[in-house]
Amino acid sequence: MNTTSYKINELFETIQGEGSFTGQPSIFIRLQGCPVGCSWCDTKHTWEIDLDQQIPAAQMLAKSQETEAWSALSPIEILKVFNEQGFQAKHIVITGGEPCMVDLVPLCSALEQAGYSCQIETSGTFEVLTTANCWVTVSPKVKMKGGYPILTSAMQRANEIKHPVATEQHVDDLLALIAEHQINDTPIYLQPISQKKRATELAIHTCIKHNWRLSVQVHKYIGIE
Repeated sequence: MNTTSYKINELFETIQGEGSFTGQPSIFIRLQGCPVGCSWCDTKHTWEIDLDQQIPAAQMLAKSQETEAWSALSPIEILKVFNEQGFQAKHIVITGGEPCMVDLVPLCSALEQAGYSCQIETSGTFEVLTTANCWVTVSPKVKMKGGYPILTSAMQRANEIKHPVATEQHVDDLLALIAEHQINDTPIYLQPISQKKRATELAIHTCIKHNWRLSVQVHKYIGIE
């Protein structure tokens, strides 16, 4: 039995609203902890790991607002929660925070053995430790407050690259990353930051120019988590 535990801020079932799996019923596992420091982050409550904020799983599942509180659960306990909550989705999205701060092999192995598919959403600033079948979404965070570089190993492991954009500089940063890390056939999505009209127009124009894809955060437009 694997007793590795993971610090979980949220665990819920919804529809994936971004990237290649847009529209896919999914169970989100949001891990606590992230030192990257993205200025536009919409989950800043997951940044700090405060040991005094640990709470029982039942309280974590019952949270009605964003807090820094988290629960420690093993893969077996996570699967038990799925059963108890009556979740129907078979696709798992492991996000954060920054999920690749920890070894995700034990978690993804247990989930896959139980019949689930796994997806990780990472900033590309930590080594991706997961199973061979896990879908890895790298959303590269360039020149953020934390000062972490984008790793070649993460970029080349990516099954898709999903890049948030608001300015031409963000596009230039991505083009530089693609060249630096020798990315060729990986699907690339541009995601307008904060759904602003100017950012969306830039993303659409750039996608057409480079034959990339658009990710519009569908969940935010239809008002679900």
